[in-house]
Amino acid sequence: MSPNIEVTNNVADSQFEIRADGGTAKLAYSERDGKLYIIHTEVPKALEGQGYAGALAKAALEHAKANDLRVIPWCPFVQSWLRRHPEYESLVEQ
Repeated sequence: MSPNIEVTNNVADSQFEIRADGGTAKLAYSERDGKLYIIHTEVPKALEGQGYAGALAKAALEHAKANDLRVIPWCPFVQSWLRRHPEYESLVEQ
């Protein structure tokens, strides 16, 4: 993964994004009632295997943490990512 990777929160489209040569990696979400619903993560083929999906997941979880949101991870990738990052477990709605 590139050390200068920048994740932006595109609030208008309800998605975190990483724009890079090869496309835009996205993590779609819905935020309501004090909860962050993580819906889907999508990384273009040209960007796969470079850590973009993990960077998006971390950005979403850090956003939830900073805004006192409970996380509902519907996205299978984020569910898997959370199993490898137990430091975010306290944010997940049980």
